[in-house]
Amino acid sequence: MTIETPDRDEIEALALASRNGWPEEMRHLIARYPREGWDSHANLGSMARFWLSRHAMFRELAGMLTTITGDFREGRLAPSDFPKLFVPRLQFTLQQLDLHHYIEDHHHFPIFRAADKRLARGFDVLENDHEAIHADMECTADAANMLLRAIGGDADALRLAGDRYAEAGGALLAGLMRHLDDEEDLIVPLILDRGEDALGIGHGE
Repeated sequence: MTIETPDRDEIEALALASRNGWPEEMRHLIARYPREGWDSHANLGSMARFWLSRHAMFRELAGMLTTITGDFREGRLAPSDFPKLFVPRLQFTLQQLDLHHYIEDHHHFPIFRAADKRLARGFDVLENDHEAIHADMECTADAANMLLRAIGGDADALRLAGDRYAEAGGALLAGLMRHLDDEEDLIVPLILDRGEDALGIGHGE
């Protein structure tokens, strides 16, 4: 008996920074339940709708943060106004991501992994995504604090701090958008196929 290890190219292809959707062998439910039919499907229950609304919130916050930082760096937003708009939204995003991922890792993913063994590898990938996103969250928080400290100081230092935040924050948001799309593509078709009550995630449980 031998122990098989994942191919390095396969691991890299499914890494958050380089992934472009799921491989064909994990798309059996995605093909059966395309996105355009999700909202009208009878099995899209209250849990799934709430979960998707949280994803929509993260996308909206990402857009806000991108606009706010872009306006500040281009001079359309005054330095005195930037922290008031930027800090609460970034802080809320980071806090809510931490909670959202904790619930998924400790409650939802074990249920979904057990429901369809063919998708188990996908949930391992999504858990690895969470680790990568949390590392990016730490880098983004550090860069944001450096940017806030640079306001009102040397112009070159402010520009460098802005560049650093743009890189860190851009990496966080790009990875998050990829993750949200892929997570939905794996989980929503599974819910539509089985139903929330059968999976044990319905509100009646």
